[in-house]
Amino acid sequence: MKNIKENIIKLFKEGYCTPQIARIAKKIREPSTTIHYNIKQLEKEKIIKTYKAVFDYKKIGEGFCTYVLVNLFPDQYNNPERITRELAKLPQIESIDIIEGDWELILKVRTKDIDEYYEFVKNVLSKEGISKTKSLSSLKQIKTEFVEL
Repeated sequence: MKNIKENIIKLFKEGYCTPQIARIAKKIREPSTTIHYNIKQLEKEKIIKTYKAVFDYKKIGEGFCTYVLVNLFPDQYNNPERITRELAKLPQIESIDIIEGDWELILKVRTKDIDEYYEFVKNVLSKEGISKTKSLSSLKQIKTEFVEL
C-alpha cells in the first residue's frame, strides 16, 4: 500500500478535516440531516472557519516550538498588518497575534529542530520592519487545540 501520510498531513493542516456527523448526531440525539444543516449554516456564517487535525508534532517533524516576541520599527506601528500578512504565508508560523505592551507581535513558530529554527531566524526574522525579537522555546506542551497531551 502507498505511504501518503505526508500528503494527508499537509491537507489536514489546510483544513481538509470534516466533522463526524453520525457521531455528533448520536451524542446529542438529533438526526444526521439536522446536524449537517446546522454545520453548513455555521460554515456559511463564517462562525466555523476551518477544521483542523491536532498532531503530535514530534512525530511529524515539527517538534521544536518557539514563541517569538517581535518589536517593529516605529514607522511600522500604524500598519502592523502589512508585516503580519507577509509572515502568515510562511508554513513555519502557526499563529500570529498583534499584542500590546513592550512588544507588538507574538508568533508561534514550529520547526523540526533548533538548526531549522536558526535558519528561520536568519532568513525571516531579519526582514524589513522588524527591529528586535525575543525567542521563548517551549520545553513541553501540555495542552493544544483544546486537547490535553
